[in-house]
Amino acid sequence: MESQYLKQCLGDCLKKGLTEVVEHRPADPIEYLAHWIYRYRRNLDEGEKRMLERAELEQEREAALAELEIIRKREEEERLIQQKLEEQRQAELEQERQKAELEQERQKAELEQEREKLELQSEEDNVQLQQEDQKEDEKTVPELTDRPGTPDLTKAEEEPDQSEQVSSKTDLTAEAEESSEQT
Repeated sequence: MESQYLKQCLGDCLKKGLTEVVEHRPADPIEYLAHWIYRYRRNLDEGEKRMLERAELEQEREAALAELEIIRKREEEERLIQQKLEEQRQAELEQERQKAELEQERQKAELEQEREKLELQSEEDNVQLQQEDQKEDEKTVPELTDRPGTPDLTKAEEEPDQSEQVSSKTDLTAEAEESSEQT
């Protein structure tokens, strides 16, 4: 039982320490072995401390990697959201542009219709004026002289052109002579 205890607690330490004493062959092997066992214990404590530090560092590294992964996912989500927002904004701009084009086309159509209406009205007015002018031209001399303030033109007809004026003057002169002879 005691040997079991010694093997368990000091077995490895004593094997390594005695191996060191045999290799170095110090002048005072007991003191050398005592210092070596003391350093061995310090080395074991430092080794455990290093293992704990490594474990903590590994945990911190894993936590940092997890945090980086979360940040990467957030950035990816943010990028996707920004992309969707940009697509929506582009779609809205496209819709507004199309609406503006449709409105512009509608206004052009309205202007064209208005222009056509004005042209038709202008043509109708021209036709009506021509008809009035034609009616005015068709009026007889008595109709023209019936208006108040117009001279009495019962004997004169509408102004003839130059060749007709000469013949009508001679006709009037001949008529005047005949009427004077008759009286």
